[in-house]
Amino acid sequence: MDLVIISHDHYDHLNKASVRLLNQRTKKFVTPLGVGERLQNWGVSADKIVELDWWEEHRIDDRLLIAATPAQHFSGRGLTDRNNTLWASWVIQTPNHNLFFSGDSGYFDGFKQIGQKYGPFDMTFLECGAYDEKWHFVHMFPEETVQAHIDLKGKVLHPIHWGTYNLALHSWYEPMQRLAEAAQAEKIEIATPVVGETTLFGVYIPRTPWWETLIAEASQPVVADSVKGSFKNNLP
Repeated sequence: MDLVIISHDHYDHLNKASVRLLNQRTKKFVTPLGVGERLQNWGVSADKIVELDWWEEHRIDDRLLIAATPAQHFSGRGLTDRNNTLWASWVIQTPNHNLFFSGDSGYFDGFKQIGQKYGPFDMTFLECGAYDEKWHFVHMFPEETVQAHIDLKGKVLHPIHWGTYNLALHSWYEPMQRLAEAAQAEKIEIATPVVGETTLFGVYIPRTPWWETLIAEASQPVVADSVKGSFKNNLP
């Protein structure tokens, strides 16, 4: 792989075992300020690490530009290292496409600034999950994810960061129910691939609300009587 981009050092975004496996297959790691030191401690050589501050850019070659952009979040992996390293969102520009990756972020005016400087974006990969009023500052509600996409001047919205870790009180599928409704109201195209499914911009954008099928299946009553009857028939 040419490049691995890391948004911040929280455990669900930076895994030591994964970095060690990727190290032998990756040419460059691009991280926010301070995160590179963690990678070096895990065996990644310094010459493979690029650390960027907000609004700094790094060109891999004449075809790939990476820019670190602001996010409203925090960092830390223990009790004493809160905000010792930076967190970031990312712009990825190629001759063919312009992409935005939010990392973790609450909704803030920075999305408009990023949209003005680097937009419009072909696709925005925006967090949409693990939200609550108690940590609203650092994680968006689904309706805000849609607004962030609008601020960024995005074309296709690809929601991420939902249906994975159980970190909030909402159901795993609620983020997509709320986002799909908000996106429809704003006439925004969303990409909803099943995990592992391929999205090809301009060719094929998965749009199936597959989570609704799982909700329907889970709501079906369990037929326990037939199971009990079979068990009884096997009794001596």
